[in-house]
Amino acid sequence: MNPQEKVRRSVAAALLLCTGLNLLRSVAAEAGPARQDLERIAYAVAGAESSYGRNPAMWRPNLAGPQGPMQVSEKAANEWARENKIDNFQVDQLFDPKTNLEAGSWYLRRALDHWQSESEPLPFALAEYNAGASRVQRWVKGGGITTSQFLGNIDFPGTRKYVQSILDRYAFYKKRGRM
Repeated sequence: MNPQEKVRRSVAAALLLCTGLNLLRSVAAEAGPARQDLERIAYAVAGAESSYGRNPAMWRPNLAGPQGPMQVSEKAANEWARENKIDNFQVDQLFDPKTNLEAGSWYLRRALDHWQSESEPLPFALAEYNAGASRVQRWVKGGGITTSQFLGNIDFPGTRKYVQSILDRYAFYKKRGRM
């Protein structure tokens, strides 16, 4: 890569980071104060998934896999569009930062709601976001499981590391206070 391309990519990455932060804040602000924790969790997910959108490859058309800073899958995006009654949704709309953050945050909120009966729903929701609901159901093994047992049951080292990484990031953002 020549020096001009490196500079262009660095500038693009910085713009994506600023855009992502501002969009996360605006999406959270539109939903009100109750969404503050979701904002922090979504920011932690975007950090783990795409270095907060700084990786320009997250924005290149690659319709075979997850898209954008929240790395939203086609299936999750279509569920989000259907639930929100978005007509004529196309997967390439995930390249719009606001759409990507809204779809990813919606999917994350849905996973959190699904695991709300757990004493600590966040690790279960993050595992679902990363590996899918059916795998998390397998790791739960019928219910009545502690968070520690659940984390020990995750047989995908990448998912276990992913969940722990986001939990650590989230704890940092929560302690720091503001985004």
